[in-house]
Amino acid sequence: MPATGLLSQHLVEHGDDAATAIAADVMARLLSPSKHTPPPDLQPLRERYVSLFKVANADRVAGRASLYVHAADIAERLLADPHEIKPVHGDLHHDNILFGPRGWLAIDPKGVIGDPGFDAANMFYNPLDRDDLCLNPRRIAHMADIFRKTLGQSPRAVLDHAIAYGCLSAAWHREDKNAVDENRELTIAEAVRRVRLQF
Repeated sequence: MPATGLLSQHLVEHGDDAATAIAADVMARLLSPSKHTPPPDLQPLRERYVSLFKVANADRVAGRASLYVHAADIAERLLADPHEIKPVHGDLHHDNILFGPRGWLAIDPKGVIGDPGFDAANMFYNPLDRDDLCLNPRRIAHMADIFRKTLGQSPRAVLDHAIAYGCLSAAWHREDKNAVDENRELTIAEAVRRVRLQF
């Protein structure tokens, strides 16, 4: 085990399944019960999704049945019936999980409160330079299975969070006029959607 290092590097050295198992363990510890009251200034998940809802609404008005519209409908359903509500990291991925003296830890939390399924979602889109992994149906299904055990949610729910999050990320890229990354996120979200249809 390295003295320090990111999960993205561990993936290169030990493989994607090993990295996913570590991410699931970190997620489980992050989401474990706490005796502390959540801080009052955490961002509700509904607020986090505002950019997705804006793009989806524009597509609806224009008569486009886009992936944004589909993802916004999923997000609304997840928000209306959360598995539970608790503080979540908000940006958990391979470059925000670090090995150090205390073991594997998450860094750079965004301060969000909502359904813990949100924390699994970004993992499907990372590492950013590994579209061969992110678009792989076997990998998508495997991650859904691993994270369902961590979260106590169905694979369908985990994949729904992933679809909604990917389109939220794409909406942020659209706001930044970054068409390349917007299209990347949408392409992966569509791959996740296709796997979701199998469950």
